[in-house]
Amino acid sequence: MKPGNLKTKIFLDSGDPKETQEALNILGYLDGQTTNPTLISKNPEAKKRLEAGVKFTKEEIFTFYKKVIKEISALIPEGSVSIEVYADAKTSADDMYTQGKEMFSWIPNAHIKYPITSPGLSAAERLIREGMRVNMTLCFSQEQAAAVYAATKSTKKGDVFVSPFVGRLDDKGEDGLDLIKNILRMYGHGDGHVEVLTASVRSLEHFLYALNLESDIITAPLSILKEWAGTGMIIPRLKAIKYSEIAISKPWTGYNIAHELTEKGMQKFSNDWNELIK
Repeated sequence: MKPGNLKTKIFLDSGDPKETQEALNILGYLDGQTTNPTLISKNPEAKKRLEAGVKFTKEEIFTFYKKVIKEISALIPEGSVSIEVYADAKTSADDMYTQGKEMFSWIPNAHIKYPITSPGLSAAERLIREGMRVNMTLCFSQEQAAAVYAATKSTKKGDVFVSPFVGRLDDKGEDGLDLIKNILRMYGHGDGHVEVLTASVRSLEHFLYALNLESDIITAPLSILKEWAGTGMIIPRLKAIKYSEIAISKPWTGYNIAHELTEKGMQKFSNDWNELIK
C-alpha cells in the first residue's frame, strides 16, 4: 500500500491496461496513468495487428484509443488518466481543442495532454475555461513551465499538470532533474495551481531523485515501478540546467516557449500515430 509519508503521486506510464492491473497488484495502488501515441502503438493488441500487416483507419485508431482509455479508467476510477491529442507541426489550436473536448468526454477522470506550443496553450486555455483538465506535455524549459502557469491561472490545484521530460534532457547531456528542481522552485512563488509531473523517467535513480525533490507527481514505466523499493538515493552526475529568474505574472504569449525537443517530440508522437493508420 501507499507509504504514509509519501507526498508524491505515482502514475504508471503505459498504454496497456494489463500493465495497469499488474502495477496495482505490485504497489497496491496507483494515483493515475499517462498515455501517449507512442505508448498506444506499443499496446500488445495494436502491435499484433500491425505485425499482421493490418493498419488502422483514422476512425479505428481513435476508437481503439478510447477503448484502451476506458479500460484503464475502470481500473483506477479515483485516479487521473492522461489522454494525448494528435498534434504535429501543422495541427491548429482549433483542431487540438476539438480533439481534447471529445477525448475528455470518454471518461470522468481525464486530463487532456497538449504540447507546450502556441496552438497547444491556446487550446488548453479554451478547454479549462469550460471546466476541463489538462496535462501540458513535452516540457523542456522553465520558460515553457512559466507559460503553462500563466495560461492556466483560472484553475484550481489538480486541474493542471506540467510534464517535464527528464530522460530526453539527459540524452542531450543535461541534468533533466535539475529542470524539475528549478520549476518547483519557480512555482513556489505562485499559488500552486499547476502540479509538476516528472516524466520520461528512465531509471530507478531518476525515480528516487524525483521523490527526493518532492515532485508533485512521477510517471514511470512498469519496469521501474517493479524496481521501486526502499533503496538509497543515487544521484546521476549530469550537466546542470541553470535556474532562471522568470516572472510568472505575464501573459503566456510573453514567454519564449520554442524548444527543439518539443518539436521533435511532437514529430515522434505524430509519426508513431500515423504508422497506425492506413
